[in-house]
This record gives sequence, structure tokens and C-alpha cells, in this order.
Amino acid sequence: MIISLDMSSDTPIYVQLRNQIVTGIGRGELRAGETLPSVRQMARDAGVNTMTVNKTYQILKAEGFIEIDRRKGATVLPAGQAEGRFREKLEAELELLSAEACLKGMEKDEFLGICEAMFASMHPAESEG
Repeated sequence: MIISLDMSSDTPIYVQLRNQIVTGIGRGELRAGETLPSVRQMARDAGVNTMTVNKTYQILKAEGFIEIDRRKGATVLPAGQAEGRFREKLEAELELLSAEACLKGMEKDEFLGICEAMFASMHPAESEG
């Protein structure tokens, strides 16, 4: 998986890194049980500070996407069920995206079509085995 960060973006680097890793897991580019690069290696590869990568990995761990073992490093976890906190986060983010789409004049069918296409591009079942 190739990480591509936009250093001029308003989105913090650790959030961009987190989002790309989650997307990679969702698309099956990173599979359950696969080990992520060490913090130092990821920082070197991405051209960022190790503290940035460490923060990203800690967020991914808290969100249940990876586990961290001192000996094995960061490992991708199998896809899980949508828990309550995740559902609340999803609803809040979709509410904001829906509001923005409406304000920009997007039709409901177009918005839902984009959502369906994005969801269909994910392959969490393939990442488990």
C-alpha cells in the first residue's frame, strides 16, 4: 500500500495517515494479520515525524483496526461488528456530508449513488482470510 500525504492540506497529517490505512484495510490492500511497518519505518517512508505515526497507530488501536504488540508491532485486526460508538460517529459524519451535499445542490440519488459506489469498492470479507 502506498501512502500519499498532502502536506498543504488542512487535514492533519495523522488523520490523513489514519484514513489511508483504514481505506487500505477496507479495500483489502491490508489484510487481517498483516503487520504494518514499524513506527520508524512508516515515518521514514511517509516523510513525517515518528510522533505523528505513533499518534496514528494509537488512534487505529483505540478504534479497533489494529493491535499493537511490543514484539510483533502493529497488526491489522479482522473486520468487526459496527459498535455503538462507531455508529454514532458514522451518523454524525454522514449528517455533515449530507448537509454539505444538499447545500451544494446535489440530488439525493446522486449522493446515495456515490455512497453505494464507495461502499461497494470495499472488500472487508477478503481482508479476513
